[in-house]
Amino acid sequence: MKLFTSKDLEKSTDNYNANRILGQGGQGIVYKGMLADGGIVAVKKSKILDESNLEQFINEVVILSQINHRNVVKLLGCCLETEVPLLVYEFIPNGSLDQYIHYQSEEFPITWEMRLRIAVEVSGALSYLHSAASIPIYHRDIKSANILLDDKYQAKVSDFGASRFITIDQTHLTTQVQGSFGYLDPEYFRSSHFTEKSDVYSFGVVLVELLTGQKPIRSTEAEEDKSLARYFIQAMKENCLFEVLDDRVLKEAEKVEIITVATLAKRCLNLNGKKRPTMKEVAFELRGIRESIGASILQQNCEETDFVDGDITGHDFERDSSSSGSTLNSVSVSVDADPLISNKW
Repeated sequence: MKLFTSKDLEKSTDNYNANRILGQGGQGIVYKGMLADGGIVAVKKSKILDESNLEQFINEVVILSQINHRNVVKLLGCCLETEVPLLVYEFIPNGSLDQYIHYQSEEFPITWEMRLRIAVEVSGALSYLHSAASIPIYHRDIKSANILLDDKYQAKVSDFGASRFITIDQTHLTTQVQGSFGYLDPEYFRSSHFTEKSDVYSFGVVLVELLTGQKPIRSTEAEEDKSLARYFIQAMKENCLFEVLDDRVLKEAEKVEIITVATLAKRCLNLNGKKRPTMKEVAFELRGIRESIGASILQQNCEETDFVDGDITGHDFERDSSSSGSTLNSVSVSVDADPLISNKW
């Protein structure tokens, strides 16, 4: 990890010009920067330093410096010369997932295949953090706004300021509940005990966003319907799932795929954390669903080729949902922990 000078970062951001702002939140502002070698970076400038900000700065540096996964945003370095902490990340050019889900454009629609691929990538990254890293890491603020999309629209999990290393068989007890409304695990909210299953709950909300296209806090007068998670679970209980789905999902996805992903999301949102799957199990199931779709498309292409050749004997042109189910059970998955592609800038 590189140490940058304050002058380097001032120059790269045109003295933190407002026109360079990529985004801002409760913890600080992120600027687009251009280094002397032409490399494009994202510079995160924390708000006025206090004990809480300093702790989050240290967390992010310590945790991200030890993570090397293609679906986790890469920390390139930091600056220790300024009173306000500065972190330098790889630049992720295509914004955050929430922009694509909630502000859809006909020019670049977020397809079912893209939604499922992003779910696979994010679940793989979280599985890696929970079980493949040397010490388990809980993200503690999973939401669609913290899932960035690179130049190939591959997912990158970001914002590790609230994250924690957790020793095996421990939970993290907090004096102040942290996270984002709509994504918070109700069990964590009540007990202040954050576990790996709290990340699972938050990911379940992201899955529901991908399925429905709706925000985690819904714009409705009925208080009981404001929570997207509760609204979704109630729809499933009443067999009204297909009435709450995004139009593009209804148009592009097979019924068996929708039901399988929705059922997985419901399990992630179980109010009893012990009954939720682990992120490793979630990643396994999502990878299996996606690979079964790929196998089905390949089979369909072969059938179409045979049809063109004049040989249609023995082929079934209807999609066989039962064979999809058997494929799901037979597919094995390896959590993608390959190193990040080297910085192209």
